[in-house]
This record gives sequence, structure tokens and C-alpha cells, in this order.
Amino acid sequence: MITLKEALSKTPQEISEIRDQIMATAKANDLNAYIGFETADDGIPILMKDNIQVKDWSVTSGSKILQGYIAPYNATVVEKMQEKGFVPFGRANMDEFAMGSTTESSYYGITKNPHDTSRVPGGSSGGSAAAVAAGLAIAALGSDTGGSVRQPAAYCGVVGFKPTYGRVSRYGLAAYASSLDQIGTITQTVEDAAILYDAIKGHDPKDSTSAEFEIEDIANNLDIDRTLTIAVIDNYISEADDDIQKAYAFAVEKLKEAGHTIIHKEMTNTKYDIATYYIVATAEAATNLARFDGIRYGRQAENVKNLQELYFKSRSEGFGEEVKRRILLGNFVLSSGYYDAYYLKAQKVRHLIQDEFNVIFDEADMILSPVAPSVAPKIGTSSDPLEMYKSDMYTIAINLAGLPALSLPIMKNDDGMPIGLQLIGKAFNDKVVFDAAASLERAVKYKSN
Repeated sequence: MITLKEALSKTPQEISEIRDQIMATAKANDLNAYIGFETADDGIPILMKDNIQVKDWSVTSGSKILQGYIAPYNATVVEKMQEKGFVPFGRANMDEFAMGSTTESSYYGITKNPHDTSRVPGGSSGGSAAAVAAGLAIAALGSDTGGSVRQPAAYCGVVGFKPTYGRVSRYGLAAYASSLDQIGTITQTVEDAAILYDAIKGHDPKDSTSAEFEIEDIANNLDIDRTLTIAVIDNYISEADDDIQKAYAFAVEKLKEAGHTIIHKEMTNTKYDIATYYIVATAEAATNLARFDGIRYGRQAENVKNLQELYFKSRSEGFGEEVKRRILLGNFVLSSGYYDAYYLKAQKVRHLIQDEFNVIFDEADMILSPVAPSVAPKIGTSSDPLEMYKSDMYTIAINLAGLPALSLPIMKNDDGMPIGLQLIGKAFNDKVVFDAAASLERAVKYKSN
């Protein structure tokens, strides 16, 4: 598959032929990465996660409850893409309402990892990552609430970028946890990630959380030779398995060889990150998903006797088990008597996590971290919710703090499975993250095949 940079030099006729080839190959493929083949106007095709609104498309967030819903408008990122010559092309499979780390909770069935079809591709943007890794898409958009762009990118051996919170408009993104959600990119290279990010970023008056900032052209100004001070978190890496630790040590040596300064730090135990995240995220999810009641959107239960039964049956039949679990948890932590004990306390810890990052960034330009504690697990082995939640242990703090982070492939283990690491930057220092990532990408010389 050609890169996004290469696609920019192609003629409209060549791009049209590439689009036809992508559709034919994707339909013949058994990864279940695509769940719909809607197309837009002519342009460079970008695969869309199934929770980003594209006008006149079926957009269901991977859920039964939204079957039949047709988007009446374009998300802001879609409009911005189109201005740059990119167009939405196909819907990518995902965990239902982005709640999951494996893409096993989708109403459309499981997506498989192209490196080993017995393994998951990660989640919730698993379809986007699997398609790019398999050469079924030039690039894709996903969403990242607690690692849902970076973790599947790491599992599939591609590049996943989560911008600073507020850098990319959330208008038109189906809400999971509004203070954490951020649309991100999944691409073949760091430069491609910069190209696509440049196309979708920017202030949006339709999004009250959108930040006003000076637009910087990152893709054309990557400074690969820039030397930085990069912090490694010693107690984080000790919680990862041997494959991840080996890749981490390799990356650290390569960064040293490239002229970067490495310093050693420690951070709060990741169990506090997990607890804080799953209180904040489920509370916001319970509130956001209250709108799906069988009245205005999508699927409506049949043979009901009254309004209360309509609500009950529509939500009971429409939501999957993981979504129901998170709604129940969210309603619990927001309930009378527990709000102060859980939700307010979690918000206080969230500020402590932000402060801890800021202390490290007083000395370092960047933090190098694992993305997940292991390579992609086998399909069907993540049935324990707590074990699945622990797979996000290295990614969720970044969303709680609103920081930019980029996952890129470093090496493969003995089984041929990709291992990705992430570089984390200060808020609104997205350009520095790209510079460091481009330097590391060149140093490790990872090959996807």
C-alpha cells in the first residue's frame, strides 16, 4: 500500500484506481476490519472509525442500538479533510461505543490482527489499525479515550497519534467520555501521521472544548535531527513483560545513539491511573449514553406496552454487555452517597496525575513509555473485564492529563508480533512529539512486513 505522502503525488485517475483496489481487496479479506463501504467524492481515501459522523452514511458506533441511524451532518474533521483533498472511504469496525481494548465487543463481530489472525488487533479502533497494517487502507481516523488509537496501533505495527486534548474538534464524534475523547490518526509512518493531523487540526467554534492556537505546519517542518531530553519511567517498565522490556531497552539505546539525553524518573503506581480513569470515564459514559433510549436514534424495541417498557427494552436489547457494565458503574459512582466518595475523589487524583507529568516536564521534553504490558493477546482470552482494563495501564494517564502521545512500532517478538512504544509530550507540544517520533522511527528502522 502506498503511503499518504506518496498518494499526494498521484493523479485523480491513479487515486480512483487505488480506491477501487482497496474496496476489492477489503471485501475479499477476512479480517473484518471494514463494516461498510460507503464512499464520498473523489479524493485520497481515508478509512473512518464507525463513531465519526459522515453525512448520509450509516454510523453506528459498532452497536445494535444505532442500527438504522443515518448521519445528518459531517463531523468537523471530515470537512477539514475534504478541504485538503482527503475523503472518507469505508467504515472501520470498533468496540461498541469505543468501550473495549480488543474490538471483540462490536455488534459486527471480531476484527482479527493481520500479523496473526488468532489474535486481537486491540481496541477500540481495532478496525482502523488492522486495515492500515494489512494494506487495506492508506490511513485511517480513530478515537482515543484511554488509548484506543495508540494501543491498536502498537498491536498491529503501525503509527497511532493522539493529539493534545482540544487540538482536534470533537464535533461529530459520538461521545463516550467527553473530557477524555480525542480523534486521532492511524497511519503507516510518522510523516503520514503528521500529514493527516495537519489536515484535521484547528479551532472549531462548534466544539466548546476546542483550543484556539496558532496553526503550525508540522509535516513540512519535521526536525528529525533535533536532540531532546527524554525521560524513561523505571517503575512503569518493570510492570511489562519481557518482550516489552526488551523493545524498551532497544529504543532507549537507539535514542542515545541519535544524540538524545535520557533521564530516569518514577511515577505513581499505574493502579491509581486505572482506578481514576474508570471512575471518570464510566461516569461520563453513563451520562452521554442516556440519550440512546429508542426515541430519537436508531433501533426501537417492538411490542411494548408503555413508555417505560420502551426505554427498558430498547436499551436492554440494544446495548452489549460491556456497554451495560460501564453504564451501571457510571451511574453507581454518580449516585447519591457515592458521588463524593468516588467521582469527586477521582477528579482530585486526576489533577495529581497532571501535576506529576508537569514535574517531569520541568526537566524533560518527552517521556518514553510502553503502550501495553504485552503484545496482542489471543482472541477470547480477555473475557475478564479487570484484565482487559489493565491492558490500558500505560495509556489512560495521558488522556486524564490531556497530553499528546504517539505510538510507533519498534520491533517484533519471536512470534512475529509487533511491539510499539509511545512518546508523550507536554500539552500543545505536538510538534515536539512528531520530531522525537521521526527520530526514533529512523533509528529503529522498523519494517512492517
